[in-house]
Amino acid sequence: MTSSVQTNGRVALVTGGSRGIGAATAVRLAREGHDVAVTYVNGKEAAAEVVRAVEGLGRRAVALRADAADPREAAGAVGRTVDELGGLDVLVNNAGVGLLGPVESLTLADVDRVLAVNVRAVFLASQAAASRMGHGGRIVTIGTCMTQRVPGPGGTLYATSKAALIGLTKALARELGPRGITANIVHPGPIDTDMNPADGPYASGQAQMTALGRFGTTAEVASTVAYLASADAAYVTGTEFAVDGGHAA
Repeated sequence: MTSSVQTNGRVALVTGGSRGIGAATAVRLAREGHDVAVTYVNGKEAAAEVVRAVEGLGRRAVALRADAADPREAAGAVGRTVDELGGLDVLVNNAGVGLLGPVESLTLADVDRVLAVNVRAVFLASQAAASRMGHGGRIVTIGTCMTQRVPGPGGTLYATSKAALIGLTKALARELGPRGITANIVHPGPIDTDMNPADGPYASGQAQMTALGRFGTTAEVASTVAYLASADAAYVTGTEFAVDGGHAA
């Protein structure tokens, strides 16, 4: 999926943008004409590489250290983006934490951290972005194929946290629609990243769960995000997009 409309002069913030889907999305948005801010926690050098890639495409870029588990930093990244790049038109809520394991083994600390990063931080960043965006603003959230199909045990907490984002997205679409701001959510399936490589020990089973029989690429997810961030998607809001190779089919 691609946009036919260049968006020169628009500013995007991609949380968790130092690697994987976030990094691919940041570079793709730059290719579409956005200046880009990315947040990171520990990947300072990786974030710097993303900044260099964006600048190599002739766009401005900045890397911001922001821990999504900290409510002040989660919301503050929006204001810092505006300060550094002069505005905000697109928010991509990509930062997240995955924690899999038997439901009986999960501690209260586990629950608090996953919900803080995967739900609270997304809410706070979206809330902050809504106060900064004008007509044509875009909020795109990265969910997971596990909100539509949980293929095995161990995913209770993760699936719960990501399912909450569907409700958030639909509610944001209703609330912000009159202002010309859209909100959508993208559900990746098994994607080849350093955290879940296509040649990893569990990859074969994951690939077999898809209709296409393979892992997806970060570029395939980024392409869908870029479409939703574009003017071509002005009439698309409150919608779930599965980029999962037919995982939910």
